[in-house]
Amino acid sequence: MEFQLLPKIASPHDLQTLKADELKQLAVEIREALLHVVSDRSAHFASNLGVVELCIALHLVFDFEKDKLIWDTGHQIYPHKLITGRFSEFSSIRQKGGLMGYPNPQESPYDLFMTGHAGASVSTVLGLKAGDDLLFPDDNRKAVAVIGDGALPSGVVFEAMNNAAGLNKDILVILNDNEMGICPRVGGLAKYLDKARVAPFYNGLKKDISWILNKLPVVGESAEYVLGNFRDAVKSFLHGGMLFEEMGFRYIGPVDGHDLQGLKATLEMVKEVKGPVLLHVFTEKGHGFDPAQKDPVKFHSPAAFKRDESNEIVPVNQETNRSFTDTVSESIYQQMEKNQSVTVLTAAMCAGNKLGKLRDNFPDRFFDTGICEAHAVAFAAGMAKAGLRPIVDIYSTFLQRSFDHIFQEVALQNLPVVFCMDRSGLCGPDGPTHHGVFDVSYLRMFPNMVLMAPGDEKDIPLMLDFALSHDGPVSIRYPKTSAFELDRAVPAIELGKSEIMDWGEDGTFLAFGTEVSECLKASEILRKEGLEVGVINARFAKPLDVETIARAIKETGFLITVEENSLQGGFGSAVLEAANRAGLSTDNILCMGIPDEFVEHGPREELLADLKLDAQGLAEAARKIALKNSFDQVQN
Repeated sequence: MEFQLLPKIASPHDLQTLKADELKQLAVEIREALLHVVSDRSAHFASNLGVVELCIALHLVFDFEKDKLIWDTGHQIYPHKLITGRFSEFSSIRQKGGLMGYPNPQESPYDLFMTGHAGASVSTVLGLKAGDDLLFPDDNRKAVAVIGDGALPSGVVFEAMNNAAGLNKDILVILNDNEMGICPRVGGLAKYLDKARVAPFYNGLKKDISWILNKLPVVGESAEYVLGNFRDAVKSFLHGGMLFEEMGFRYIGPVDGHDLQGLKATLEMVKEVKGPVLLHVFTEKGHGFDPAQKDPVKFHSPAAFKRDESNEIVPVNQETNRSFTDTVSESIYQQMEKNQSVTVLTAAMCAGNKLGKLRDNFPDRFFDTGICEAHAVAFAAGMAKAGLRPIVDIYSTFLQRSFDHIFQEVALQNLPVVFCMDRSGLCGPDGPTHHGVFDVSYLRMFPNMVLMAPGDEKDIPLMLDFALSHDGPVSIRYPKTSAFELDRAVPAIELGKSEIMDWGEDGTFLAFGTEVSECLKASEILRKEGLEVGVINARFAKPLDVETIARAIKETGFLITVEENSLQGGFGSAVLEAANRAGLSTDNILCMGIPDEFVEHGPREELLADLKLDAQGLAEAARKIALKNSFDQVQN
């Protein structure tokens, strides 16, 4: 398809020059641009298809050079990027050095926050509005948050709505209701929203019904009581937004999120409403592309595909490598088969963590809390206290949202909750909002917490078995990458014991996690150069194998700690602290990991190479410290 309109959109102001039929054509071109992206890479797809008309309508009605717009969660930002003048760069999205797959203030002034975690949009929009009211009191600037029904149950959303109603700020919250998060939505609020879908006539009758109710006669106290009850009953029956109105928001809707002109008219109306407003918009995830409409879960972030001559879907790469996520999921399944006390909790990540088989076969012991990570952890603590063995299976980057409950409800109580942290380390094209590079740092500070990471696939079932038998909280971190097995006999897991894979007289790599594979490759490179550098699979970041670490410091020329976590407070820091407590010199200890900066998006292998965490980078670091030691010996 040749793009006629998109190349002409340098800013949202250019939309004002388009006629109604041209706006429809623009929506078609935006969807075609989305299809081009997924023809050669994995990208968020179905969610972006669903907000095309909403995005166009918003930019037609508001001037977001002054008004404020926050997209929550930001993975449906692609149409917004196209409308805000980034079409020429759009082919680079989610590629290293290219556009980010989430909002990015460094790319455009129309992106205000880097929103990769759900739920904060109402809070930030309220803050933006409060700030504008103080700084520009005469401008009457507008503030809009677009939040999905999957993110709506997040506790922070209701905290913000409560505050917004109390302040009576003129903010517009658009509830993008597509019946989905990444997976179908769950919980009581989901059922509440479902009721609005079966009563779409409410919006059309609202004015007439209100007129009738207000005209009902009041004759005596008895009649007043009866008619008052009738009036309330009709309101309750018709009003799909009673919950929001009771919270202090003016509820408007539901409206069709794919009727561009109708959306535009509705937005122009609500733009003038004073006080906090919630506009309920029905959209369809995957709209405009039939396969995505039929299977929005599969097409949320599909592998690259293209369409053949008959318009059928053809995967670009048929290879489906087994991942660490697969191994963890299978290991959990095996534990649930043999142990009736094992339960699994996840926060809207059933698909990402590949837990569908567990959900289907153990429905009574599988719990999806929706995008409510803090609740999931506290919920798990209650289960553990009751005598169960809960596993909280959440991405590392999202577990951060439950920090206080890990401390208060789990670690402080010393409860046996197991945290399986998917996507630990660098998450490739998802970028800094999703890199799981802080969990070692924020978990190891808690007393009672045990931190583990597998060196390879073989470690996982052993570690899970250990974790479920340990009387206290345990975390297991693993990356988003293809699984692999190292060629060795796997020793049993013992609390705080590492695995010596190879001993070297000249130095030692001490790796926490799957970086042990790169260390082994680096060791082989160095051996060919005459340097004998050993490799230790740490297995534990807490408690540390102090005995083995002390031996490596004393008996080998240097020690290089390697981790796919922030160096600030991470595994290497723990090793330095242990050496200090033992009175050992740290002169020849080098810590390698994620520096004190947010790492950009890009292929994981390339990012590791940039950070010198691949085999070549590790070998180079070892050469430098070995050369330094040799020079020092000559000098002495």
